Amino acid sequence: MRTKKEIRNTAERRKLSVRNSIKKFSDRPRLCVFRSNKYIYAQIVDDKTGVTLTGITSKMIEKKSDEKGSIGVCFRTGKALAEKAKEKNIDKVVFDRGMFKYHGKVKALADGAREGGLIF
Repeated sequence: MRTKKEIRNTAERRKLSVRNSIKKFSDRPRLCVFRSNKYIYAQIVDDKTGVTLTGITSKMIEKKSDEKGSIGVCFRTGKALAEKAKEKNIDKVVFDRGMFKYHGKVKALADGAREGGLIF
């Protein structure tokens, strides 16, 4: 069984790997994702100026009564973020998942953003 230190080190290596691959596309804004156990947060950041262009959380999205789990909420969060980005004339971004694996909530947010019109 892996210790907490090994798990944390793996997550840090994953984060550095993602950040190094993002540097290739420095002309595009970056879509940053943070996932907690309960909510998901996403924002679009311009690294040249260090300014957050737009952001959204799953707290802002209402959960439907027939919905189980939070995957659907994450999908709608991504779609809402794409709509806010379109209002600010942002269509191409770089997806920064940080230290989180690309599955579950993070994947649902990315799929929602793609369906909303953002290009990764």
